[in-house]
Amino acid sequence: MELRHLRYFTVLAEELHFGRAARRLAISQPPLSVAIRQLEESVGAQLFERNSKAVRLTAAGGTLQASARALLRDADEALLEARHVAQGSAGRLRIGFVGAMLYRGLPQALTRFQAAHPAVRVTLAELNSGEQMAELLHDRLDVGFVHTRRVPAELQCRLLVSEPFVACLPAHHPLAKRRKIALASLRGESFVMFSRSASPDYHERILSICADAGFWPEVRQEVRHWLAVVSLVSQGMGVALVPDAMRHCALPGAVFLPLEDASTPSEAYGVWLSGSRNLLVTRLLDEAALGLEQRRRSTAPT
Repeated sequence: MELRHLRYFTVLAEELHFGRAARRLAISQPPLSVAIRQLEESVGAQLFERNSKAVRLTAAGGTLQASARALLRDADEALLEARHVAQGSAGRLRIGFVGAMLYRGLPQALTRFQAAHPAVRVTLAELNSGEQMAELLHDRLDVGFVHTRRVPAELQCRLLVSEPFVACLPAHHPLAKRRKIALASLRGESFVMFSRSASPDYHERILSICADAGFWPEVRQEVRHWLAVVSLVSQGMGVALVPDAMRHCALPGAVFLPLEDASTPSEAYGVWLSGSRNLLVTRLLDEAALGLEQRRRSTAPT
């Protein structure tokens, strides 16, 4: 049985006239008659009673008519959905992200993306950079937002935003009221650090920044999320270097000061599986890059 046979059958069932049905189908009568005979052979039952004066549905034909309409409707919907997915106007997008992206404008970028692609089903998972790459390699994510450009060969990455690190101090810290501070002024302080296991890249980057300033930080606390870093600092548990975007987390008790001498930036990358033909990945990354850069510029300290 072919879909073509069912289409011919449903038109003939509506017209109950071979000539009119053939004209609707833009074919001649012989191919229509052959298709109906083939369908009846496939079903194993007569679907139409025919004589020189009329064409009528048999009981079997009447039963098949409703089912055929449903099958054709489902087939049309499946073809339309596949076309929309190929065009990037529908489908599914599984997104991973590191927590700092919540303060870099990712929610706003996703809102704009979803408004432009209302038929796309978006799911989100907060994971560290390493976890996201593992999920991408196992086809459990379509795109990730990570802190590192060190990705496996099977993945591609795109720089989305680069911003400075800033000092995060408790509000009662003696240096908290300054406009800027030299990183060396934090020598001897207890540091709250982003865990090496959660992001080796970020951990090493912060150590390198401190080493360039002439000291090795005394690390007392290690946590897995930037919000946890800021939260511990706000409670007087130490000082930290955090991405500039964390200024927007609005946790009371923490202040953020530009550094006079830090050059190593905090970066965010989009990552996806090499060879992916999912147009939605490219469109989301374009939206995110534009939105994140606009947010960075609009909120940069003057």
